Amino acid sequence: MQEKRSGETSSRHNTTKSTAERTALRTRGEIAVQAAERWLGLPYTWGGGSLSGPSRGIGKGAGRVGFDCSGLAVAAWARAGVKLAHYTGTQFHQGRRVSLHGVRPGDLLFFGGGPGAPAHVGLYAKSGMMIHAPKTGDVVRKVDVLHSAFYLQTFRGAVRPG
Repeated sequence: MQEKRSGETSSRHNTTKSTAERTALRTRGEIAVQAAERWLGLPYTWGGGSLSGPSRGIGKGAGRVGFDCSGLAVAAWARAGVKLAHYTGTQFHQGRRVSLHGVRPGDLLFFGGGPGAPAHVGLYAKSGMMIHAPKTGDVVRKVDVLHSAFYLQTFRGAVRPG
């Protein structure tokens, strides 16, 4: 009986240890996505978002607390210990380029903007989904980016911060 109890305790201990190890092994990108998921439903706010999370916007966004697209990326990646600029055009150069088929959770996906800087950014979540702050009047949401003709046509590139 003693042996069995010892084995049970050891087994329980190993399960706890495995959970702790899994938590410790999360990537920075997964931490950024987890942060962004907590903010689903917050309003799009032009100029909103900071290293500490949602903030009052600027200009036409001054009346609300929330995020614009690049502010969401700033706040989410700050939770993972990575500092990004609050401008999509700069974020486009803050990390290593990855292919659309090689994206992992947390990678930044850029869209639109013609030949200049991209006009929009979102965080790849997983299973083809992206978390982003789309536009004034909308909220932080998840969209199926890899099966969207609109997003695929306007895709400019992906970057892995950090």
